[in-house]
Amino acid sequence: MQRLGRVRQRLAAGIFAMSAVLAAAQPPSLLHPGPLKPGEGLAICLGDGPVQSRGDASEQAPMGDTAKLLWLKLEGTEWASRGVRFKCTGTLGSSTCSRKEGHGTVDVGQALRDGCDLAFLAWIGDSMGRWRRDYGESAGRLRMLEVFEPFLGNRLAPGDDLPALTPAWIGRGDLLQTSPRALAEWLQDPDQTDVLSFAQRFLSGYFSEWKALFSREGWWILPATGPVPGQPGATSAWVVAGREGALVVLHLPRGRGDHEGLARFHEILGKT
Repeated sequence: MQRLGRVRQRLAAGIFAMSAVLAAAQPPSLLHPGPLKPGEGLAICLGDGPVQSRGDASEQAPMGDTAKLLWLKLEGTEWASRGVRFKCTGTLGSSTCSRKEGHGTVDVGQALRDGCDLAFLAWIGDSMGRWRRDYGESAGRLRMLEVFEPFLGNRLAPGDDLPALTPAWIGRGDLLQTSPRALAEWLQDPDQTDVLSFAQRFLSGYFSEWKALFSREGWWILPATGPVPGQPGATSAWVVAGREGALVVLHLPRGRGDHEGLARFHEILGKT
């Protein structure tokens, strides 16, 4: 027993030391971010260390486009293996896209970067049809909730069937909610390795100014807009970014869009 205890102590010490190495290798702005404005929340993970949070980092808000990361967790491997593509014309049945004129033909990476709602709805609809055939309604629902439950609270009506596919499942409305701290903790979990791999693959180098911001290679970034409950047309902003050994989640309050989110991100973390 004593030997086992010593092994555990050495493992814990090794993990702590690795986290310290990863932290030391990050830009100083991650260790000492700039001041936040009222209502803003910031969460930073360095290695396996605890999430460092500032401001309103524990305040829940609709996920907006960050909900698409949950679909990468659930179906990203399947979509990537099939090389799915979608021609977005701006409308799909009764749904409209975030860009009125559409996005043209997109793959998963382009749809994620450009916020193409219709591509995700089409691919999700196809996946849900496959679940019904392969698993049945009840098992398909359980498969879906295994990923989405932490972000649903008590907002999903009970039942045994797969829920109806609506834009709420890609972050429109307030069905899916999280906080900067909760989203950072979810992404930090080793079970989300595939999500981070997809983010690195699809989102690295997309914003040329990101490389200049940290003067380092390998960063990926997802700016996202979310709705504000009870205020039609109002938006808030999310920015999620990462690099080996680091994750950052920023949320801005009412009246903010993704462009403002990127600007604030630069202000808070722009000095290396």
